[in-house]
Amino acid sequence: MKVETILSQIDLGAIALPEFQRGFVWNRDQVRGLMDSMYRKHPVGSLLTWQTKTEDAIAKGDGQLAAGTVNLLLDGQQRITSLYGIILGRPPKFFDGNAQAFTGLHFNLDDETFEFYAPMKMSGNPLWIDVTALMQQGVGEFIKRIMAIEELQPSLTRYIDRLNSVASIKTIDLHIEQVSGPDKTVDVVVDIFNKVNSGGTKLSKGDLALAKICAEWPSARKEMKKRLEKWERAGFNFKLEWLLRSVNTIVTGEALFSALADVTPTEVQHGLTHAEKSIDTLLNMISSRLGLDHDRVLGSRYSFPLLARYLVQRGGHPVDYREQDKLLYWYVHTFLWGRYAGSTETILNQDLHLIEDLDGGLDCLVAQLRQNRGDLRIHANDFRGWSKGARFYPLLYMLTRVNGSRDWCSGHILSSTLLGNLSSLQIHHIFPKALLYRHEYSTPDANSLANFTFLTQECNLKVSDRDPAEYLPEYAAMHPGALESHWIPTDPDLWRVDRYLDFLDVRRELLANAANEFLGSLVSGQIPEALVSEPVMEREVVVVPGTIADGDEERLILECAGWVEEQGLPSGELMYECADAETGDALAVFDLAWPNGLQEGLSVPVALLIDEPDETINVANRAGFRYFIDVDAFKEYVEREILAVDAVAAD
Repeated sequence: MKVETILSQIDLGAIALPEFQRGFVWNRDQVRGLMDSMYRKHPVGSLLTWQTKTEDAIAKGDGQLAAGTVNLLLDGQQRITSLYGIILGRPPKFFDGNAQAFTGLHFNLDDETFEFYAPMKMSGNPLWIDVTALMQQGVGEFIKRIMAIEELQPSLTRYIDRLNSVASIKTIDLHIEQVSGPDKTVDVVVDIFNKVNSGGTKLSKGDLALAKICAEWPSARKEMKKRLEKWERAGFNFKLEWLLRSVNTIVTGEALFSALADVTPTEVQHGLTHAEKSIDTLLNMISSRLGLDHDRVLGSRYSFPLLARYLVQRGGHPVDYREQDKLLYWYVHTFLWGRYAGSTETILNQDLHLIEDLDGGLDCLVAQLRQNRGDLRIHANDFRGWSKGARFYPLLYMLTRVNGSRDWCSGHILSSTLLGNLSSLQIHHIFPKALLYRHEYSTPDANSLANFTFLTQECNLKVSDRDPAEYLPEYAAMHPGALESHWIPTDPDLWRVDRYLDFLDVRRELLANAANEFLGSLVSGQIPEALVSEPVMEREVVVVPGTIADGDEERLILECAGWVEEQGLPSGELMYECADAETGDALAVFDLAWPNGLQEGLSVPVALLIDEPDETINVANRAGFRYFIDVDAFKEYVEREILAVDAVAAD
């Protein structure tokens, strides 16, 4: 079928996109590569469609479907969407992605290359042709422009041939394979999709469950995304599958998505409403009582489906502050000990069954944790972790917030609501890394959790990379008690760089004592202090304290993460914790990782490890990760093996 006919069929609703397909993810290099291949008449692969009755179709978007039957595009979305956008100058109705990927494509009549519009390079140059304008207006208008320029006359025939070759892309025949028949259920078709879509992202069990829900409630995905966008504006990034898991536990009491098979659309809608309210309540509780008020310090995300069900069973809120604090006590320990770090569905199901008896369910959850750990007390050695990805990093931040730690420069209690551009909280190395490296301390020692504290940006800039033996006495005299509020040892001898390891040992003891005191107050039901922050779901502007973007290494990692997203690939996980699948014990923390691969389920796990010790690299190797210690080498891998920049990847 000719390309232009396929595009017409989309407008008529005869060809559509199945709901379970993810959005458009190609980047400009891939779009450019497709057009170059088609211009040169290179093969670009066939399409695969699923012919089904219109009334049974699970189609994406709000376009009107043709009566009778419709062909749902299983393989070819990226190619057809790109061609649709370039030829018709607008995205199709089922479009979900970044239209900039195919907007502004130009063709050079002289060297026959496709590039996206660059004003300095192309403005006023008649040899650069707007491809979309050519497709819309035809070659005649452009031939007139060339004929009007005398110096282009000798090459007129050659230029006309090239204009016609570009325009003829829309008349190229693409072969279409079709699957049809009453035996082709959604489950069967998704299996086919996963097998043929080797260049794309494999569908998860959550995707399939959502596809079935969307068949009867077409706006389900849109409604869920609205909730995710709301939480993102408040500073929390959650995934669609995570929200669906919460809906599932609320509606069915089970963790497995298969439990949704017989659930009605009305039940799902009610479940989503309850999930949104419960998650709002949880975020406010965790923020106000624990001070964990942004994405980087929000641990144990997979405890939320259980917490949400618990709250729904309780009518939306804990009975009183005692129950709230015990619930939060359990929550904190789930991220400290990695309760949901491995075999998530199995563990979650076990815990869901424990809360069926509301009267004793919460005690059962705590008892289960205590049985697994043997001891829920915090010990000094627990703070021996290093890097901002360690499990105890959120605990350190939490202690800073709930214990009223004071800024060294102003003496004010630290909070996320301090006013002014320089008042956001930042991570501070008490002993500067540069100083420690000069004295030959290792990277894990320099980045030890016990060397971290939090200050306002203004104070952090003032302290800079000074020797603590010089600056700590100044702030101790300026604001008595401010250093102690950060659990800084008061012995000045421990502020010398040669006593750094002793400083860490003493501070770990102080932190462990503070942690046990606070957690003990939660579980014992002591009257809580006043809220430590505004209700997190009511704020409009998010100030993110303790951001990872401190220091050259962290900035490099963030820039790399942003680059990957610009390529239309899945978001990586910053500070990814690699845990033992059976015990849940943390093995190492990777700077940036894709545990399911850059093409989820189809490519190997990948990790970026900048300036990491051999121990971390060995963990990555044993866990089956393809790891990179250099950003340039990582980008080369992505371009060569994932994006196939120099070739058109089948979609």
